Amino acid sequence: MALINPSILSADFARLAEEARAVEGADWLHVDVMDNHFVPNLTLGVPVVESLSRATDTPLDLHLMIEDPDRWAPQYIEAGAGSVTFHVEAAAAPVRLAREIRAKGARASMALKPATPIEPYEDLLPELDMLLIMTVEPGFGGQAFLDIMLPKIRRTRELISRHGLQLGLQVDGGVSAATIERCAEAGADVFVAGSAVYGADDPAKAVRDLREKAETATAAAGWGCAH
Repeated sequence: MALINPSILSADFARLAEEARAVEGADWLHVDVMDNHFVPNLTLGVPVVESLSRATDTPLDLHLMIEDPDRWAPQYIEAGAGSVTFHVEAAAAPVRLAREIRAKGARASMALKPATPIEPYEDLLPELDMLLIMTVEPGFGGQAFLDIMLPKIRRTRELISRHGLQLGLQVDGGVSAATIERCAEAGADVFVAGSAVYGADDPAKAVRDLREKAETATAAAGWGCAH
């Protein structure tokens, strides 16, 4: 099953509660946390996440694009995050951090920048509930999808299948009606979509349409039959 996670980064920040409710048919609400250090942008923090968790029944999928996630990740779980993604490039002890996130009751997810290969982290996969392959450089919304990430998505799906893991494979960056089928065919099953959802006249319908496209592409792909 394809999961669609609309990115609140593309929503109207003056109306976050309404924008969260506008996509209540979504599987998760993707929340980008940026610190102006790990990435060159600054977004929301713990107090806004706490407010969002009270404003919507859609679970929160936190993407920490920050330095020192080992220190900060637990606070976001306490603020209401149901899933926390940290960047392996920023984590001091990724296995320990993943285990702490799980111990606190959230899903543990690890993100890789476009230039970071998956292969060195193969042994870490059993410690995770999800892996995020960035399909743009992290830090800004609205970027164009990087097709050169498709082989990396395929290799990651092969590793997940080889180890027999029930591990979500998320893609984030430039995901839209024009690109989601390629991502699904390559092996992704969790899709972060920002402007493709919040730029639509009917965000809830955009979520449904994206899910349908992804599931059709997955059904036609070889990996989908064995998943």
